[in-house]
Amino acid sequence: MTGSNSPGRSIARRTLLKAGAGGLGLAGLADLAACSSSDGSSSKKLKMLFFGDQAQATELQKRLQPQISKLDPGISFEIAAINGTDWNDFLAKVLTQIAAGTPPDIISVATEGLQLMASKELAVPLDDYVTKDLDALKGYFSDIHPALVESMMYQGHLWELPDSFNAGNMFYSTGLFQRAGVAPPSEDWTLDDFEAAATKIAKFKGINAFGWVVRLWGSWTSFMYANDANLLEEGKYDGGDWLWSKAYAGNPAAAGRQGGWKWGAPTANSAGTVEALEYMIELTKKSLSPSPDVGGGGTLQGLFASNRIGMSIGGGFWAGGLTNAGMKNGSFDVTMFPKWKSQRHLFGAGGYAIFKSSKKKDLAWEVLKLLVKPESFDLVFPGNVTTPGRKSLVTAERYAKTGPQHWSVFYDTLTKHPETAPIPAPPYYNALATALNQRTTQAISSGNARAALDGLQADLEKAAGAS
Repeated sequence: MTGSNSPGRSIARRTLLKAGAGGLGLAGLADLAACSSSDGSSSKKLKMLFFGDQAQATELQKRLQPQISKLDPGISFEIAAINGTDWNDFLAKVLTQIAAGTPPDIISVATEGLQLMASKELAVPLDDYVTKDLDALKGYFSDIHPALVESMMYQGHLWELPDSFNAGNMFYSTGLFQRAGVAPPSEDWTLDDFEAAATKIAKFKGINAFGWVVRLWGSWTSFMYANDANLLEEGKYDGGDWLWSKAYAGNPAAAGRQGGWKWGAPTANSAGTVEALEYMIELTKKSLSPSPDVGGGGTLQGLFASNRIGMSIGGGFWAGGLTNAGMKNGSFDVTMFPKWKSQRHLFGAGGYAIFKSSKKKDLAWEVLKLLVKPESFDLVFPGNVTTPGRKSLVTAERYAKTGPQHWSVFYDTLTKHPETAPIPAPPYYNALATALNQRTTQAISSGNARAALDGLQADLEKAAGAS
């Protein structure tokens, strides 16, 4: 989410056979195939896949090449872009490239694609690399919240080094709040407080009190998490002590961490999940929220920036996105998502993995370590287009130009709310996300959350059985 649409990454933001229909054009595949064919002749050529457009990828490549040349002047670093509306679209195109025989060495993947990638053995676990270089990585692990690291684990193994994340906080227009006579919300505000504020803002003609989009991250799913419900049963994989006992020894935030999130049986039509979606229908009926669109957050940010929306769910990426959309520092602020049964938030994280088919894994590992260094962050993410994974980078100085005033909320979501968890992203994430979008749209148009979520339950049971 930049002004982007992706939860974990922040670039101006589904089964192998299904991916073919929505894959890249022939020209794009031909270009990447040509790059791949030269791999064997250039032992120090590294390719990375990137979520965004090629112009962005080329600029990023230029910014990173001097740093990578410090590792070895002979390394040629190439970034190939894949554009898409969301991670669902991105992953479909990645799978198409793999099917075409043009895999990269490094891939930038968010929470949405982690278990899909690991379960298909497309990447290699980083356990041995991390263990070997643990002394050199102690500064990294001491600076990054264990919740982000655990979200990059699967079946006891670590598959990516996270560098960024976005949690579903609540952004609000300071001008509209003042105009409506609503006091700025506190961090411990409730769902009743949220609705009371929305009711006052909704009295203004042409303004929607609360705007949202249909997708998995930061949609009605944020209300679902605050209602202590989910689409899938939650569990943890065994393992991970090889990392927690050494990299996070003595850190209370690592207590209870295991080998990654284990997404179990579908619970899409559970009472708490149905109640959350019914609440969204009620917001629409009360004219506190418009019917949402499917997709990313770019349009939503534009509406917010033009003072047509009073509140919306956003992560740290909204700081840069709203600034890029023309909002001035002070015209928007952020707070925690309101408390319902709990104040649990959801998040998505981003990081880097090494492809199993790469013939330069050791070299790729050196680049991964470079990419998570503090000095690399603004090269990769200029302009506050995501939340830094390293806490030391979340500072007043970083947000001095863009805002928001309460920028500390971004990292506090992890530290003050340890119940906060990653979005449900099992290996069949592509099917889950597609079904969620379709059934959410059905619920809003029909006004019947129960029927739509009964359908989603059947969709997910089928997808889980086929995975």
